[in-house]
Amino acid sequence: MRFKLFVVCALACGFMAYVLANENVSTEVEDQIIKTVPANKAPKIVEAAEFVEIPEELKTTPAVKKVDKVSPPAAVAPAAAKASSPAPAAAKPQAKPIVQAAVAAAAPMKLLPVASSRGTDDILTVAGLKPQTKSGALVMPLEYLGELYDVDTSGYNWDPNNNVAPPDTASTAAGGYTITSARLAELRQNFMYWFFDKDMYGGRGDYQFDIHASMTQLHKNLNFQMPFYGFRFNYTRLSLNGYLEFSDPPEYLTYPLVFPIKDWPVKRDPSFMGIFFSKCRVGRIYPTDIDQRTPGVYWRVVRDLMGRTDRFGVEVRERTMWDIRTGVVGADTFVPKHVVIATWKNVSFAGGIDNSLFTTNTFQMVLATDEVYTYAIWNYAVLNWLSHTEAGGDTTKGEGGTPAYVGFNAGNGTQAYEYKPYSQNMVIRDLANRGWGNGFPGRHIFRLDEQILIGSCNKDIDAALLPLTFAPESGNMLGGQVVNITGPCFDPDIRVTCHFDTESVLGTYVDRNRVICVQPFLKAEGYIRFQISVGTQRFKWRGKYFVETPAAATEKIFFATDDVHKKNPNEIRITWNAFNLTSNANANVMISLWGYRETKIEPQLEYIDVIEASLTNTGSYVITPSNYLNRHNINNDMQFGFLQINLTQPDQYSNLALSPILWSRPIPLAWYMAPQWEQKHGKRWPRALCDNWIRADRFLRNFAADLPLCPCTLEQAVLDKGRFRPDRECDKDSNPSCLRHRGAIHCVVSGTPVAQGAEQQCCYDRYGFLMLTYDQMWGSRPRRIHNLGKMPWNEASKVPSLSMWFHDMRPFYSCCFWQEEQAVGCETYRFERRPSQDCVAYQAPGVAGVFGDPHLITFDGTQYTFNGLGEFVLARSTDQSERFEVQGRFQQMPPNYYGQVMATQLTSVAMRGNTTTTIEVRLRPLHARWRYRLDVLADGRKVYFDRESLKFQHFDGVTVYTPTYLLNQSQVVVQFDAGIGIEVVENEGFMTGRVFLPWKFINKTAGLFGNWSYNKLDDFTLPNGQVASINTNDMRSLYYNFGLKWMLTDRDVSGVGAALFTREFGRMASYYSNASFVPNFVMNPVDFLPANRSYDVDRAEELCGECSQCEYDYAMTLDRDLAHFTKNYYETLVNMQTENAQRVVSCGVLQTPRFGRKLSFDFMPGAKVAFECNEGFILVGDQRRECLANGLWNLPEYGYTECLREVYYTRRIAFIAIGIILLVIVPLMLCIVCGVYRYRQKQLKEDPHWQMPVLPRSRAGSARNLRVLNYDPEDDSDTDASTLKKTKKWDLDMNDEDVTSSEGEKPKQTGRRSLRSGSGTELNHDGTAIDDEAGHHDDDDDYDEGDIHTGTVHPAGYHQPLSPEEADHLHQQQYSPTFSGVDSRTSGASSINYTPQAAAQNRFGGVPVLPNNTQYYNRPPSGVPQATAAATATPVRIAPTQLTQDSGLPSPPLPHATSPTPSVQKSTEV
Repeated sequence: MRFKLFVVCALACGFMAYVLANENVSTEVEDQIIKTVPANKAPKIVEAAEFVEIPEELKTTPAVKKVDKVSPPAAVAPAAAKASSPAPAAAKPQAKPIVQAAVAAAAPMKLLPVASSRGTDDILTVAGLKPQTKSGALVMPLEYLGELYDVDTSGYNWDPNNNVAPPDTASTAAGGYTITSARLAELRQNFMYWFFDKDMYGGRGDYQFDIHASMTQLHKNLNFQMPFYGFRFNYTRLSLNGYLEFSDPPEYLTYPLVFPIKDWPVKRDPSFMGIFFSKCRVGRIYPTDIDQRTPGVYWRVVRDLMGRTDRFGVEVRERTMWDIRTGVVGADTFVPKHVVIATWKNVSFAGGIDNSLFTTNTFQMVLATDEVYTYAIWNYAVLNWLSHTEAGGDTTKGEGGTPAYVGFNAGNGTQAYEYKPYSQNMVIRDLANRGWGNGFPGRHIFRLDEQILIGSCNKDIDAALLPLTFAPESGNMLGGQVVNITGPCFDPDIRVTCHFDTESVLGTYVDRNRVICVQPFLKAEGYIRFQISVGTQRFKWRGKYFVETPAAATEKIFFATDDVHKKNPNEIRITWNAFNLTSNANANVMISLWGYRETKIEPQLEYIDVIEASLTNTGSYVITPSNYLNRHNINNDMQFGFLQINLTQPDQYSNLALSPILWSRPIPLAWYMAPQWEQKHGKRWPRALCDNWIRADRFLRNFAADLPLCPCTLEQAVLDKGRFRPDRECDKDSNPSCLRHRGAIHCVVSGTPVAQGAEQQCCYDRYGFLMLTYDQMWGSRPRRIHNLGKMPWNEASKVPSLSMWFHDMRPFYSCCFWQEEQAVGCETYRFERRPSQDCVAYQAPGVAGVFGDPHLITFDGTQYTFNGLGEFVLARSTDQSERFEVQGRFQQMPPNYYGQVMATQLTSVAMRGNTTTTIEVRLRPLHARWRYRLDVLADGRKVYFDRESLKFQHFDGVTVYTPTYLLNQSQVVVQFDAGIGIEVVENEGFMTGRVFLPWKFINKTAGLFGNWSYNKLDDFTLPNGQVASINTNDMRSLYYNFGLKWMLTDRDVSGVGAALFTREFGRMASYYSNASFVPNFVMNPVDFLPANRSYDVDRAEELCGECSQCEYDYAMTLDRDLAHFTKNYYETLVNMQTENAQRVVSCGVLQTPRFGRKLSFDFMPGAKVAFECNEGFILVGDQRRECLANGLWNLPEYGYTECLREVYYTRRIAFIAIGIILLVIVPLMLCIVCGVYRYRQKQLKEDPHWQMPVLPRSRAGSARNLRVLNYDPEDDSDTDASTLKKTKKWDLDMNDEDVTSSEGEKPKQTGRRSLRSGSGTELNHDGTAIDDEAGHHDDDDDYDEGDIHTGTVHPAGYHQPLSPEEADHLHQQQYSPTFSGVDSRTSGASSINYTPQAAAQNRFGGVPVLPNNTQYYNRPPSGVPQATAAATATPVRIAPTQLTQDSGLPSPPLPHATSPTPSVQKSTEV
């Protein structure tokens, strides 16, 4: 019995020894196998053989035929495709290829003939590679071990298939190794990367002998950061089971495998890269196998490649770099910094029996990273089995069951990518024959850093919507962007159609893995549909392509100065990145000029001229505008356009008949068109262009009323997150140049277009005050067209950027920039067509927010704490016409030192407008925040903002942007068309969300942020509209009776709505929600912390001060960062509400006087603004105005301010003086006239026959009154010469004769006297008052004596005597001895008889006192018959008697006298 037991034990031990012996091949056997050269592998020397020099002391392989020694000529190695540190080839102690013809003349040296497949061409592309054909067994290239030799001075053979590791000495010394293009092509012709089972020091090389069936994995430190699927790791675990893992897998695996693990964190969810995730064991090889390297797992890390100059480092870097650049779209600039090579050679499946160890798979994983981007190359050499026995596979061949899992898992329950259709499918064996990465079947390339992007084609998948991989993912709207596309496997004979939104173009075949499409001119912006069709198939491969507006696109042509904006520059210097076109430095490029206009419905982007037809692609050029003086373009009405640069003959450099196109930003074209405009419009062509625009713009609608009003200060503009965003042209954080707004430090524009497509702009100076066009031409200018355009984008006035430049930027140059600021056109542009809107009626938005543990502050300022677990409504509109929803997800805090924390925090915010795109901003996992802190999802698709052109992204009805100074997406602002803004900020893993609402939503909100009504009593409004009466200090009542009522589900609940969050991996609202969760309801840390934790209470008070929310958060979590940011978020939100609650008082626009300036542009209360005038102008009016506290400017004391030219000022002063005089004289005259009129009316009322005395109008008239004397001979008078007595000095001309007194006194002049009525009024001959009309004879200088007779005057000059009735009436009048007849001889209107007693006394008769030559024309009265008159007629001309002292004054005329005769009378003066 003992013997039997002994035999059994011996047999068992022998069997175990046999198994162990076959598990790992011994070193001696391995060496023997490796050193053995198959007999059928004779050395070959082809015709174009190369010779590589070998040092004489090296031992050669016996199979290599020796040749005579030759000395290589001193030739320089071919230029390297890319070298880290170039050095002369002659200085390098390395092998140099030489031509066969030089062998005879060479010095003696050992040369080894090498059968080479190297070509002489520069093979750096996929087309130059020759993929190897593979079958069921591992087949190596024909030039296998010992056939291709490249031995250096150290004796190492640099054959790519050498199984001995090279010297492991990294070097960064200058003058190191430079790889040639031929050597690079030779390396890239090999399918598998390096892996070694020996080294030069007798070690095992890369072979991991510690990995076997009993220990399936090893921990490996990377010593660098490797990004993977959003996370970043500096270590990994190399597993025998076909994967690299970064965390522990679950204890038990259930097949088929499903990742991520839904039950995480209850069950472990590993992070791994699974090239062939299946239980494996080390297999065996046959002695006849070509590759006799030891079966098992190999591992090699090559670090710090960027600066290495040693040969192995350079070759690893260059081979990996070019394999990735040519194999993956979008990797054109990638340079690996670290490379990891993991190889599973001849591994079998676990659970196999018999000869299953010889059924093996061989595959390799190459990881390359620059610590920002990570790429993986998977090489499947041989796949002979599919699954292990535990997954249902058979025990002999590994067939059946669930095949291996192929894909990636991010871990921690986040996300996973399964490589379909191969993973866990029977077609997994096709992995060795698909992929076609770099032209190799079996090579599959991926990008792994943030998302998993496939770099290889997929032939075996079919679905309605298939993911399309393309790069770049965005391009300029103008077109010309070369888009590399990977997805389906392509065929050169099958047409590929690319569909960009509404435009289709044909693709250009590159290889099986790649097709190129050139983006056409697209009249669109933002994300558009991008689809491709292969052959006759439908468009099932789809993606999203982002169209950049020309004004915001990535700048690719740079202007050294601002000369391009001037109207007559001497030169314009431009630069560009030459590698954006081609890497060939000898390529030629063409520079052309394009313009844009809108003269019809369809937009017109047209070619204008060639600036340079052929230019070497040096990356710089100087444009000389004087070279284009004699151009005569048909489309010379284009005022702005673009520069374009493209290759002239692209097929010579890339073997493709297409070229990328570089576009400049929009530029004005005066530098080119000015001579043509001058010929067309004259030297004042800017004014003509401006006038044309003004006339056209006046026909368009007024858009200013639709725009939101500008905030008054910069602080208010920054806080208005719902309506305004930074302006790219003038941003204090990214572009402070402000070319078209000099003096401004920051501008904001409306985030989304208004209903009619307009855009508001508000600029602020260094003092933070709003700049207005009323003050200067650099002020804020509203725009008719928004930079984003307006749907549909394919019509005039709606094209993004182009229409805005055509309607708003173009006139700025022609009206202001190219003219004076005080030009008429510029003032029309500033004051009428594009005037700034002041902020008098600006209304700051309402603000509410959530932060911390979590704590909420409503729109009305109510503060409370709600630790709900799940998804809740933060704010929603109750108005159906203006709907919006903002929702928040709260998840439980991580445990602290004492255990579970019964509190929650905000981790995600989802929002949507009326019919807009749904936006979700989500907190990334803890270890995934190394690059991006927040994830932004638009309709479930992640979007990123890490490039300048992607900082502002517009979706349907919503604009999303991140501040330009942030690269980690830690702050995201979402703006809806309705003026609603949501800001999400993250710091150290703690989020805060703030909602900004315009005033139109007052009394129209509900949710956890309450009803915005300026009344805190209705903040706790329930979904049914009722108001809950809750004490904010009663957290339990608030939690159950208010907070939980706003919990969301995936179905639509009345008054609450449905959840908007993106659902991934089957996680619905119930996964996050837990109504049974009971948080801590005590707010004061003293009340809920144990007595033995008084230190935590003191620490909370020390950190938080008086902030109760901060104290609560620290006491609950013991997290100092949370406490700090809770306090920060709280103070920020309270300050926002305080700032926005203050009444905005502004005095509004105070217009700058023309030809003058204001010394300050402030218009807030207390501001004092002084004025100055330009040189040559004089300031008129108030020199200073003040803004009063009531929001009004003080009334001017000296008039409104003006600046006048000196000549105009002088004229104004003269006009003012004249005006003052008129203002004084005219009223005075009016008063006199009115007084006289009233006096006359009064006199006429008393005496109807009263006449107004009229004075003569000249001295000649007074003299004539004294010369003319009319008397009646029948009138008796008792006056005589002795009684004539003069007491007045009469007003006589110097030539008039004097009349002296008869009393012998001193001679006195006889003056002018008139007859007046008793009231003093002058009378006519009929006793009536003389009016103004009677004085029309005064202007007659040829006044005749006959004019003084009463009656009519004959046209011939004869006086018509009075009628008998008139004569009788005159006789009845009494005569006054005081006045003589000489006084009655006055000029027409003043010839009045004076009768003291009678109301009307006619004067008649008298002696004329005239010169001797005076003639009289006396005629009988009208009542006397003509015969009698003729009989008694006196001579026609009678010389009057000279009036002397003897003759005296005439007597009064006698009654019924027919003709007065002169008489000698005396007059007495009483």
